[in-house]
Amino acid sequence: MPTVLITGAGRGIGLEFARQYLSAGWQVIALQRAESATLTALADTGSLDVLIGSLTDEAELDRALVPLEGRTIDVLIHNAGAMNDKGFGYFERENWHSIFDINVFTPLAISERLVDNVARADHGRIVTVSSILSSMEKNTSGGLYAYRASKAAVNAVMRSMALDLAGRGVTCAALHPGWVQTDMGGQDATLTPADSVAGLIQVINTLDADSAGTLIDWRGRTLPW
Repeated sequence: MPTVLITGAGRGIGLEFARQYLSAGWQVIALQRAESATLTALADTGSLDVLIGSLTDEAELDRALVPLEGRTIDVLIHNAGAMNDKGFGYFERENWHSIFDINVFTPLAISERLVDNVARADHGRIVTVSSILSSMEKNTSGGLYAYRASKAAVNAVMRSMALDLAGRGVTCAALHPGWVQTDMGGQDATLTPADSVAGLIQVINTLDADSAGTLIDWRGRTLPW
């Protein structure tokens, strides 16, 4: 049974990832900062482990990941993230730090801790849910300074990881889920979580050396930096 670890699986895209991987017969490990009744209810549909701990506290993260020692992780999905961005004229250093903490620092910290687990897989993959809003070429509307910057930064992290971990058989990439009907995307968004995640899983399944280190949308299209 292949194994996927998903951060931030308690709602939205992360919850849908858990639902679809469970339906496909995967072992799902959810790494959460808090309990989620909606997520826990999915345990009735398949093999689900829920690990609880802060994603931005090193000691708590180490404690939460202890049960994974020696286990193989086929796919590691960094989904947890934050947008809380007030735009130009409202810079708050602490707000920027909190956004970068979860959007950039956490994916790298967890990847470093679990790279051995992923390298044990026949085709280990590490992906981060990024955004087209990270693209400088596609930025034609401005705004969302901290969010755009944090996603551009995590893209750079994934690019370097793709190069550094290729020799260990680990493929890394950043993914754009589209504009999805979640708490972050809003109900005017054009994609349901189910459609977005179905596309993303297909992209993850087909990741190879040519697509490593790129930003790919849910339809499999490579996006510009």
